[in-house]
Parts: sequence; C-alpha cells; structure tokens
Amino acid sequence: MIDARDVADLLRAATDDIAIGDPPAQQLAAAGNRRRHRRKVAATLVAAAALTVVSAGVSVVLSGHLSDGNVASPDPTTTPPGATCVNPVPSGVLPRWARTGFSAAKPRIPYLLGDHGSIAAILFAQPLTAPPSADHNNKILWVSRVADGSSLRITATLQDGSTTATRVVAGGPGPSIIDLPRPGCWHLTLQWAGRTDSLDLAYVAP
Repeated sequence: MIDARDVADLLRAATDDIAIGDPPAQQLAAAGNRRRHRRKVAATLVAAAALTVVSAGVSVVLSGHLSDGNVASPDPTTTPPGATCVNPVPSGVLPRWARTGFSAAKPRIPYLLGDHGSIAAILFAQPLTAPPSADHNNKILWVSRVADGSSLRITATLQDGSTTATRVVAGGPGPSIIDLPRPGCWHLTLQWAGRTDSLDLAYVAP
C-alpha cells in the first residue's frame, strides 16, 4: 500500500518540473497605472472640496460686509438709476485753469467738468430751476481750458428726448444765465472754437 509519505513524495516529484513564470510586465504596469490614476482622482476631489469650503467662507464674509452698516449708501442727492444728473452739484476745488477771477488760492464752489475735460460749468446758484425761480437766477460761469473768443453754442436735450433747446453765450465761454423750458435732467452739447464737449445739468421746478 502507498502511505501518506509516499503520496507526498510523488506530489513533490510531479511539481518539480513545473516552472512558475514571473508576472507579465504589462499587467504589472497596468495595475500600477490604475493605482496612480485612483490616487490622482482622489487628490483632485480633495482639492475641489477644499476650494468649495474656501469659496463658501469667502461668500459668507462678503455677505457679512455687505449687510453691515459700513457699506456706503447711494448719494441721496443723485437722481434715480438711469439718470446722469446730480442735484445739488457738490462743491469742489476748481482746476487751476478755471480759477481766473477768484480771490482764493484754491476756490471751492459747485462745478461740473465736461465729459472731455475741456470746459467747466461753475454754478453760482442752486438749484437750477425751470421755470426760473423768483429769488435767484440760473447763473453759470463757463470756463474753457483753452481761452478763445468764439461764441459758445449750447444744445440742450431733455433726458427722455422729448424737448430740445438751443442757447448761445455770445463772445465765448463766460458768465451766462441759462434758462431751460422744463424741469428734468438735461444733456448739454457744448460747441465753441472748433471744440466740442458735453455735460448733464438738472433743473427742478421752483
């Protein structure tokens, strides 16, 4: 009879000639690539989650700042959204080229600069009114950055386009009384000495 020891010897003899090859290199490489891909995906997800948390924190901080009392409210003197006129016009130090005739070294007075910076409209009375007020004139001193004697032609258009008026300051930019037919926000196109500029003025009912 064959005992257990003989069976074990026979099994060893039968398997001695079986060669166990090394794992295929391509399979190992593929497995390694899969592991690297999983690690990369995991790192990307972690980074995205962190960015989401940071963004949420920034949003909360910004919301807190926007809701606190430190946020500047709209200027109460400005006209409603869509309008470009400011009433009353705030006082400011005149540009150097617009100070002729003023005694102060840095005169402060309500004024507007043209959109191109070529002319200043200095207001000697506020508010400007339409029709003219009984207690003050709509006096405006026009000062050109470059002095010239050509007449100043003003084409004023009401903001809604319903009304247009033309005024002329003889002799060029200088003192004037500019009355306009209706209250509202007026866009003024200014032409003198081959130059063109523009600005907006508010007129109110007296």
